[in-house]
Amino acid sequence: MDDAKLNALGETIVAALPGAALGHAVAFGQLAVTVNIDRIVEVVRTLRYDPRFRFVNITDVTAVDYPGRENRFDVIYHFLSPVLNARVRLCGEANETTQVPSIISVFPGADWFERETYDLYGVIFVGHPDMRRLLTDYGFDGHPLRKDFPTTGFVEVRYDDQEKRVVYEPVRLNQEFRKFDFLSPWEGADYPLPGDEKRSGEAPSVPTPPAKTGA
Repeated sequence: MDDAKLNALGETIVAALPGAALGHAVAFGQLAVTVNIDRIVEVVRTLRYDPRFRFVNITDVTAVDYPGRENRFDVIYHFLSPVLNARVRLCGEANETTQVPSIISVFPGADWFERETYDLYGVIFVGHPDMRRLLTDYGFDGHPLRKDFPTTGFVEVRYDDQEKRVVYEPVRLNQEFRKFDFLSPWEGADYPLPGDEKRSGEAPSVPTPPAKTGA
């Protein structure tokens, strides 16, 4: 579907969902519709069952984190309409406490997508029948795809031979408290290093080998 048809489709979607679909844009050959996240169930139900759209296939539910914003998350949904041979991306804003309605009642296949988004970003979906973590381990602390999540994590896992079980402990960064004295090739150390007293100011002389004599 070319950009002109995608623009027309976006206008039709926004007109069909006043107050729920807030605007649209076409970029890189794809249609994106901005939505009121509180009315996401109404939006996806219309996109699925309205004969003008028939977006019957759900491709993904995910999020993007912008920690500098008041509503730090863009909650993203992707759908495909085989009838129109077109895709649509829905985008709605949420913060860490926003209760985003689950769309499982319209798309049961969104089950694990929503669990993954909760696990990795901390987006809360209400109305989901089994809102547990999906990819991280039991006892995991935090949401690893948030931009402010430390690369080390908060908890480390190890097997304890004495207790004969897996234990979870706070991450310990012992290396932070060690001091390393590396000689910089650019500046060098500003203090003497062991062995400096053996250094000579002149290059060592290489002895001349004796001349060979014939037999």
